[in-house]
Amino acid sequence: MTTPTAGPRLLGPAEVRQLAAELDLRPTKQRGQNFVIDPNTVRRIVRESGITGDDVVVEVGPGLGSLTLALLEVAARVVAIEVDPLLAARLPATIAAHAPEQADRFEVVLADAMRIEEVPGPPPTALVANLPYNVSVPVLLHLLALLPSLERGLVMVQSEVADRLAAPPGSKTYGVPSAKAAWFADVRRAGAIGRNIFWPAPNVDSGLVAWTRTDPPQTTATRQQVFAVVDAAFAQRRKQVRAALRGLAGSADAATAALEQAGVDPTARGEVLSIHDFARIAEGLA
Repeated sequence: MTTPTAGPRLLGPAEVRQLAAELDLRPTKQRGQNFVIDPNTVRRIVRESGITGDDVVVEVGPGLGSLTLALLEVAARVVAIEVDPLLAARLPATIAAHAPEQADRFEVVLADAMRIEEVPGPPPTALVANLPYNVSVPVLLHLLALLPSLERGLVMVQSEVADRLAAPPGSKTYGVPSAKAAWFADVRRAGAIGRNIFWPAPNVDSGLVAWTRTDPPQTTATRQQVFAVVDAAFAQRRKQVRAALRGLAGSADAATAALEQAGVDPTARGEVLSIHDFARIAEGLA
């Protein structure tokens, strides 16, 4: 008869503050450091993410390890990307102390998630993270592009950013993040998170965003070409798309021709166009 392994001991408010005191840590806004102090919240994030015992999970911004420990309860392996040398150096000891039987399934990488070029070990299948709020969208888009093995994920971001990432075409919050995220995945809001589960408490509300990888639009245009069209279309939201794309196309006439070829009304605005529309426009411009 096998003995069941003991699960990780999660961090509560006292443990988080004790770790911070040991490190003489002053959380900085510059790095978006707000640490989760509620075990129920990190378990909820793991549950909502849908990860299983087969998943190799990438976590960005593990901080003091609150979410990391909850991920190790479930995942086959967790690779944490941390930009702060002080936090990255301390994390293995926290994992060894709180999750000794899972420590061999954990690795920390000292790196900037926006600039990282590879993740060590087996190809990761899921991304679960409390993303630094000031860089959440570029980090998410970079990792989705870098790691095609990612099948699904759940990230905690500022509430307004969560709305934008999950917004459909035609909604008030639809914009560049919505369209670019849709290139990679089906994105949805997965709940709200209160401010009191963080230390220090942020000045903004938080939201969960879940996503499932989908195939990108079938197009002869490159992702970079399509994203250039997205950027141009939203650079001045109130402009008709033929005017917004004039610089990219070289002239208003060329923009109109590309739009008509794509089957898009030249008088439409960017906020009503789907990622498939943008892909067809990029083909026409190319």
